[in-house]
Amino acid sequence: MIRVVLPHHLRTLAQVTSEVEVSVDGLATQGAVLDALESLYPMLRGTIRDHVTKQRRPFIRFFACGEDLSLEPNDSILPDAVIKGTEPFRIIGAMAGG
Repeated sequence: MIRVVLPHHLRTLAQVTSEVEVSVDGLATQGAVLDALESLYPMLRGTIRDHVTKQRRPFIRFFACGEDLSLEPNDSILPDAVIKGTEPFRIIGAMAGG
């Protein structure tokens, strides 16, 4: 099981109060995790990535093991610690301005 931490507004939309766990068949890639998340919580479709292109939405960032994975391709394999469930895959709502 892969642990996914969502920002507060997406947890509210998905009606969950803490991190969620998703199961991925095959390689544990960013795209596979997001597919599993959207399958489990269909109300999140289109909020994290575009419906058609599957590209990350602006102001959404992906982190794992202290690294920013936002610019990595959708088919990049996640770190072992995320795959094993010891570290979460974090989806962060970025803020603009300062």
